[in-house]
Amino acid sequence: MADGLLLYQVDAFTADAYAGNPAAVCLLEREMSDEWMQAVAAEMNLSETAFLFLIEQGYSLRWFTPVAEVNLCGHATLAAAHVLWEQNLLETGEKARFFTRSGPLFASYNKPWIELDFPAQTVVQTQAPNGLHAALGITKSLYTGKSAEDFLLELDSEVTVRKLKPDFRRLREISARGVIVTAKASTGGYDFVSRFFAPAFGIEEDPVTGSSHCALGPYWRKKLGKERMLALQASRRGGELYVVPAEERVFLSGRAVTVLRGELLALDEPGERR
Repeated sequence: MADGLLLYQVDAFTADAYAGNPAAVCLLEREMSDEWMQAVAAEMNLSETAFLFLIEQGYSLRWFTPVAEVNLCGHATLAAAHVLWEQNLLETGEKARFFTRSGPLFASYNKPWIELDFPAQTVVQTQAPNGLHAALGITKSLYTGKSAEDFLLELDSEVTVRKLKPDFRRLREISARGVIVTAKASTGGYDFVSRFFAPAFGIEEDPVTGSSHCALGPYWRKKLGKERMLALQASRRGGELYVVPAEERVFLSGRAVTVLRGELLALDEPGERR
């Protein structure tokens, strides 16, 4: 093994540096423990750190927030695929194959766009749990539903979505991975907007969330009757992606920019030096 492991910081779902959603991507040369990966993710202190390990069929891919491992992450997958092609670890016409806790995932490269092939998530209408509207600072929503992991609320306008100032302490008490808020877009060129909050997983607001669009895509296709939509995540950093729902899959296309490349030197397992 070299002195350290290669580590990249990539801004995903944007064509501009210092926008979109930053993720760390670590290229492993051997399998590392869950505790080590969690410690590295906490050290990076980004919404997600992706760990790639070359296997016979492709790459093993795992994602960690600063406090927990997650089952699915879009922007860190986009960042990981971007690094593989940028560093010539994959040929331009070669498909990236990732093996994850959510099953096999795939990515294709049509420069400068990377298309992710993700599982669709069904949203089922439900009652808002006690305290959810209050935590978001609203009195009602046009629709409340729940996917396998997140609540999804449609609000009356893009302006309302943009102006939300959630109480993250109260939002942390909601039993879900996170909360998606969305509305039909009024900003020209976009079909719908959204924001995503996941304080229970150490992320008050995620700048751009690929996995939430696995639920948003099928939801808005049914409402808008469109097969291909341009989505805007209206966080402070902001980001955009094309969303194409298809049967049980959702295709998400975005761009990415590498902003940092370095070497991770601390390879000891937690507690080894004590």
